[in-house]
Order: sequence, then C-alpha cells, then structure tokens
Amino acid sequence: MLTSLSFDLQAAQVYRHVDANGNVVFSDQPAGGSKVQLTPLSVVPSTESLPPRRSTPSRVSSSSSSESTRAPAVDVAFRGYTTFTIQSPSNEETLQTGQAGNLAVRLGIEPKLRPEDKVRVTVDGAPSQSAMHSTVFMVPALERGKHVIQAELLDSTGRVRQTSEPKVVYVQRASVNLPRNPNNPANAGGG
Repeated sequence: MLTSLSFDLQAAQVYRHVDANGNVVFSDQPAGGSKVQLTPLSVVPSTESLPPRRSTPSRVSSSSSSESTRAPAVDVAFRGYTTFTIQSPSNEETLQTGQAGNLAVRLGIEPKLRPEDKVRVTVDGAPSQSAMHSTVFMVPALERGKHVIQAELLDSTGRVRQTSEPKVVYVQRASVNLPRNPNNPANAGGG
C-alpha cells in the first residue's frame, strides 16, 4: 500500500500561479497557472535502533567468602559534594520594598559543580524554575510575607541527591493604599 501511495504522490501535478494580491499560490488545480516540475524526494532508509544497554550489576567477591554481592550501579556512580549550602541570602533576611520581591540566590558548592549535575531552587517546597548547571539563581516577584528557600542538587538522571539547609526570607511590599503610590485608587483622578 505504501508503494501505491508513493506512486500516487509522484503522479500528482502541482500548479503555480499569482493571485490578485500578488501572492504566489501552489495548487493541484490549473487555475491559469503553470506546471511545476517536482524533483524526486530523497529517501533514506531507516536503521534499526538497538535497545538501550543496561549495565549489569558488578559482582564483588570477597577473598574470605565465596558469596557475591551486587553493587547498585547508580549510587556507586554518584560522588557527593562536601559543601552544598545557600551562601546568600542569609537566614531570616528581609527583602525591602525596593527589591520588588526579586531574590538573588548564591550557592556554595565544593568541589566545583560537575558538568553532569544540576541545581534547582525551591520556594516553600516547590521548584521556582527548571534545574540548571549554575550556582547563582534569580527568583523573581516573591509575594509579601515569609518564604522558605532551599537548593536541591540533581544528578544526571534528575534524581535529587543533596539538599541544602533551609533559609527563611521575608519579603516586604508597598501597600497599594499608600498615599504616594501611583497605583493607589485614590490617586486615579488627581494627578
């Protein structure tokens, strides 16, 4: 059936004409247009994909015992970090009104963040953005009030491997009802 479909497509004729607005139109109807010579389609045969290779658990034998144990492949491959902390902001820090709830988060990670690992920042337990290979993050437009921020370290599979200590931040926001606030409804007609 596929071959008959390809023959039908090859047999189809395409016409080109310009409409009243000057637009080029391609159609299968002549409508006063000229035939278009179609070049043959390039066909590349697909290759059969191989199933992903699974790493077989390694067997470790002990010289004093004939028993073998399995080592978990994922856990053995991950190397932790000696330091994984939020350096800025400090705990109990207050973001003043002028910062508009925009929070810069700087992490301390030792050894240096490895290329295969990523970090994400959570606010009140929810990710604030996608995980990135970075140690500096911007969390925009936090609402007024208390927030708990943490950093999570993800390995190459997306699994959380380390979590920083939580930090509490407080966000101050100007009330819309302040007399000098241009968004105050009482100032609407007075300019």
